[in-house]
Amino acid sequence: QVHVVESGGGLVQAGESLTLSCAASGSIFSINAMAWYRQAPGKQREAVASISSGGNTNYADSVKGRFTISRDNAKNTAYLQMNSLKPEDTAVYYCYADVFVGMGTYEYRYWGQGTQVTVSS
Repeated sequence: QVHVVESGGGLVQAGESLTLSCAASGSIFSINAMAWYRQAPGKQREAVASISSGGNTNYADSVKGRFTISRDNAKNTAYLQMNSLKPEDTAVYYCYADVFVGMGTYEYRYWGQGTQVTVSS
């Protein structure tokens, strides 16, 4: 019914930049929050950045000042611009969208399958 797909991951050197995309599609009436999480090997999944439907943003302390989350509501897409990347940013990055499938319906959280980001030193 609703699908979320991340893209844009890859291999970069420390200090370089990368931008991830998160596209939601399907039976979407509206989207509330969208957010990015990441999970490194052997670690818990952690919140990276979130953005509300009104554009309010929140960031983890570890990425504040380096990463920027944004969204294009016409495309049902969120982005994560990552600057000054560090090896410790290496992880699988996941996106979710909190979706209303119709007026008066419950809000459901849909997750994508993730995209790999690897930062070499």
